Amino acid sequence: MLHLRDKSLYDLRRLRDEYLREFLRLDGCGDASEDLCPRCDVRVPLLRCRDCHDGLLYCKECCLEIHSNHPLHIIDAWDGKLFTRTSLKSLGLRIQFGHAGCGRPIAGHENFVVVDLGHIHEVAVDFCGCEREVQSGHHRIQLLRSRWFPATHEAPRTAFTFRLLDNFHVQTLKAKTTMYDYYTALEKLTDGTGGPLPYRYREFLRVTRMHRHLLMLKRGGRGHALSGVNGTQPGELAIRCPACPRPGINLPEDWENAPPELRYLYIYFLALDACFRLKRRLVSSALRDPALGAGWSYFVEPEPYRQYLLTVTNQTEMSTCSGLAALDYANTKFSRGYSVTGVGMGVCARHEFVQPTGVADLQKGERYANMDWIVACILRWIHARLRKVISYDIVCQWYKHLVERLKELPPLVRLTVVLHILAFVIPKMHIHAHTLKCQLCFSLNYLAGAGQTDGEGIERPWANIGGVASSTREMGPGSRADVLDDHWAFWNWCKLVTLGELLRKRLEKARRERDNQTEAFEAFTAEQGERSAEWEKVVLAYEADPANAKNPYEVTTSALVLKEADVRLRLAEEEAADAARGIPSLHDVSPSSFLHTGLELEDQQRRLRIQIELKKAGTTTQQIDIIALRRTLSRGIVRFRKLQATYSPGALQALARRGGEADELPETTPLMLPSALTVEEREIGCVAGIQQIEQLLRDAQCSEALMRLRNQLHIKSRYFDYKALHARHQGANTRTRTLVARNESKIRLHSEKYQAAWEALRLLAGGDTSKIGWRRLRREDVRTMEDPEELTKRQALRARQDATRQARILRLQQEGEDVRMLEEEDAQGEEAEVVANPAENKREVSWIWTEAGTTGSDAELEDALRIEWTKARARSRRWTEEVQLLNEEHRRALVSFEHEAVKWEGRAKEVPVGSVEVGFAQGAIAYALKQAAMYRKLAARLEVSMTEIHVGRGRKRVPAMRSVPSAAEGEEEEGDSDSGDDDDDEAAGAVASDEEFFMGGEVEE
Repeated sequence: MLHLRDKSLYDLRRLRDEYLREFLRLDGCGDASEDLCPRCDVRVPLLRCRDCHDGLLYCKECCLEIHSNHPLHIIDAWDGKLFTRTSLKSLGLRIQFGHAGCGRPIAGHENFVVVDLGHIHEVAVDFCGCEREVQSGHHRIQLLRSRWFPATHEAPRTAFTFRLLDNFHVQTLKAKTTMYDYYTALEKLTDGTGGPLPYRYREFLRVTRMHRHLLMLKRGGRGHALSGVNGTQPGELAIRCPACPRPGINLPEDWENAPPELRYLYIYFLALDACFRLKRRLVSSALRDPALGAGWSYFVEPEPYRQYLLTVTNQTEMSTCSGLAALDYANTKFSRGYSVTGVGMGVCARHEFVQPTGVADLQKGERYANMDWIVACILRWIHARLRKVISYDIVCQWYKHLVERLKELPPLVRLTVVLHILAFVIPKMHIHAHTLKCQLCFSLNYLAGAGQTDGEGIERPWANIGGVASSTREMGPGSRADVLDDHWAFWNWCKLVTLGELLRKRLEKARRERDNQTEAFEAFTAEQGERSAEWEKVVLAYEADPANAKNPYEVTTSALVLKEADVRLRLAEEEAADAARGIPSLHDVSPSSFLHTGLELEDQQRRLRIQIELKKAGTTTQQIDIIALRRTLSRGIVRFRKLQATYSPGALQALARRGGEADELPETTPLMLPSALTVEEREIGCVAGIQQIEQLLRDAQCSEALMRLRNQLHIKSRYFDYKALHARHQGANTRTRTLVARNESKIRLHSEKYQAAWEALRLLAGGDTSKIGWRRLRREDVRTMEDPEELTKRQALRARQDATRQARILRLQQEGEDVRMLEEEDAQGEEAEVVANPAENKREVSWIWTEAGTTGSDAELEDALRIEWTKARARSRRWTEEVQLLNEEHRRALVSFEHEAVKWEGRAKEVPVGSVEVGFAQGAIAYALKQAAMYRKLAARLEVSMTEIHVGRGRKRVPAMRSVPSAAEGEEEEGDSDSGDDDDDEAAGAVASDEEFFMGGEVEE
């Protein structure tokens, strides 16, 4: 069945001739009379307007009269055969500014140009010369009051209509349209044949910059301030996040007295990062091109920042434990020809609002100096006693001695920071590139009070701003700063008007996950008995004092497999020693790193195959973007092939002989490591020593995979024991099956890793299994000491038999029969069970429990179980915190909107009526009241969005600034909101569109 859109396209094929005839008909007079003007019924009509909808022909006099209030319409003249373009100016129309019927008109420039939406016009203008108009201002004032923006302040000869500037503002903010492309499009719309047109591109650049700057001042309330524009303070024009904690605005007065278990509700989450796409070439200077609003919104104050950087030119660049690509720029080779190599920025990590004075240019990578200044500028606007959590992808290095460095900053941004109110974390995606120690110490998953904050929100503003990187690269410093400030203001505004939808989606998900994770954790805890109480004490001690307490997420048994890492470290040390002795290397990438890359790709292939099968089978609810995973894996394989050309060219030749990899999916593409080659191919086509390195790494893989496999099987047995003994009813059984399925995927991953490593060792040994030192792992070997699946089947069978027996006993007793006959049947049944399950009586423990490093296995398994329990606890706690954080953010946002509304109402009252011009006072009051109403509409929209979660479209009262909740009141009960109000739809419909709020000309944010 065709969709309506498709059906319309289908029908067009038979209606094309009809549509084409109507298109051509519009180039003629159509139904318009060519004899008499329909307005005066006297003169011959020869003129038609493209913008008027009637399509009629008028005489010259009537056309001018009709367009006295529409001077920018486009006119065509009919010569009896075709229409040719003319203009109202050539017909004699003059545009009068000031008041109508002015007795002292002053003619404007004879070639006055006005650029309007869709056309560039040459017009004839007259300015009002009356005394009252002369007193009120110059020609620019008359143009502005007619919604034309003059290109120059004195004797203007060019103007741009407000609707053109508003349209360009929307196009550049939303679609990232460049000024040049937009202006050339106007030229094409004016004359598509390329005819001569007045060139006003430079004026367009200047006016759009002034227009966006004035709009930012207007929306920031500077037109209502007694101190005027020059009294604007740093960061004052930035749009602040309404959901983040701001004492005195959206927090209760006693927030500092909150009980310890609820203090996380008043954490300020801050995310830092740098973007190296936003470069700027060595063009212009701050003297020739100063910013119009330097430091007033998102960029830091430029001059103090420049003076500070002059004092830290010799600062040592960052060292790091991670392999993030951004750090390669710290000693960048791409700074030549650029005065700016990127920008650093800070956003609120949970809602992604760019922070006031939270953006600064980078000159040579992410130096400490740049990021220190940015974070110090941001912390000026955050209450000193709020606890801060700072997320940064290289925080493990940057945070060291941060407090000391902040204390040494210039007085403008110097801070006295109390260390215990700061927590440092690494974003959840970036943390996987760090060492194991960093993953344990800086993880948001293990930070009490973090909820489900991921720290990756700052990447989304980078993606949004990337569209203007190519145009801002060629700008001067001031123009670039103004443009980027404007785009970040729009980003923040879009975040603000969609905050309700964001919070609603997050809260729906958080409530579901909180219930699932809490029940799973409680089931896990009940199965552990008294041990969980001891583990709980360790976790609580760590959360109270992370610096000195034992980390409960860290492995404590030495045998729990870091052997593969140990082998890599030993190989790296040997390679470093060879380099110190002057032995030349074949490539920047060492042989051990080459093989390690291949083994990591092999592991990625294995994980991808398992994930694809799990998704296809529907055994997991996790949604995986298979296309993105395959793309990432393909890029890794391409890089690996380049290394193979150096260390294993025979692999590429063997791959070509076997048909190449053109039709292979990345997860099934043969990597052609040395073990996959024949003995002859390895001897001829591989660098000497490569196969020995692979053998060492494969041996470590076997050890590691087997140990991890035993740990997961032990956890599996505990899951099955609990399921068999405690899980009842459909819900509990479903949750238990979900846990088991998740664990099964880990078991399969470790099994396949062991099998792949064992097979590689067999091939490297020429097929002689006696030289491997490890037993082959078969499917039947992968089982617990007592197979939980068989145990569950026997217990279920026994339960059914018991139920049947009790029913028969009851029936026999009711019939008066002797129940002793059942004893003989029970004995026969037990004998039959033994015969049916001979393997149970002869069951042997799998070799994985009796061989290959079982020393200390009890301690290792206990350690693995403890870590699984602490991680389950962390998941449950983080989702519970997330629900409470979202409820608190909802309350804070409503209070913040009301605060803004009251502030705008105060500005309306402060307009000095009587001491200023009447028209200005009236406009200032009207705009302030309009802004106040808009914030209340945003609050109404937020309430509607949040109540849709559980009661449908409802409306609640804006909550008052109540006291800090108790621990029992920390979370709003589901369904605890008003519903069924008569004005629900009215509240929802009263909210205007996002575009109207931000740049609609009449209604700004």
